[in-house]
Amino acid sequence: MDAINRHKMTLTLPSDVEFVLARKFDVPRSLVFQAWTEPKHLTKWFGCVGGLVGCDVDLTVDGGFRYVMKTGPGQPHSVIFGVYREVKAPARLVHTQGFVAEGFLTPNVMVTTTFDERHGCTTLTSNIWHNSKADRDAYLASGVERGADASFDQLEAHIRTMM
Repeated sequence: MDAINRHKMTLTLPSDVEFVLARKFDVPRSLVFQAWTEPKHLTKWFGCVGGLVGCDVDLTVDGGFRYVMKTGPGQPHSVIFGVYREVKAPARLVHTQGFVAEGFLTPNVMVTTTFDERHGCTTLTSNIWHNSKADRDAYLASGVERGADASFDQLEAHIRTMM
């Protein structure tokens, strides 16, 4: 298993078709889950360039989400979308996910995100499964590591404002 450490985030490659992002936050999981799932919080931290210009969430099984991210001046927006398959607040989410940006479209992936709390600290872990190694590698090459790391930093800063 390969591991890449950036700041406080870890990215691992447990198999040829998946990667795992993990980050520890020194706050209870209820705050992390709330910031991760509610549009009023997502719009404050999600996205690595210009943030979100649109955010819809139906946090129910078979409900979906759609985040529209600002990219740069004069550039089309990027969209992340998916459908929830499992919602167990505040411990676990399972959903499909797709990503559309200029010149890039990921095939839908399956994401399992857990919020594990120990002694008032929460480890958020997202396991992202792809249909093939080529799909996984293309997603990694798109800059997801850099974007996730920046977003996790912004998430941590936003959670501090929720306390």
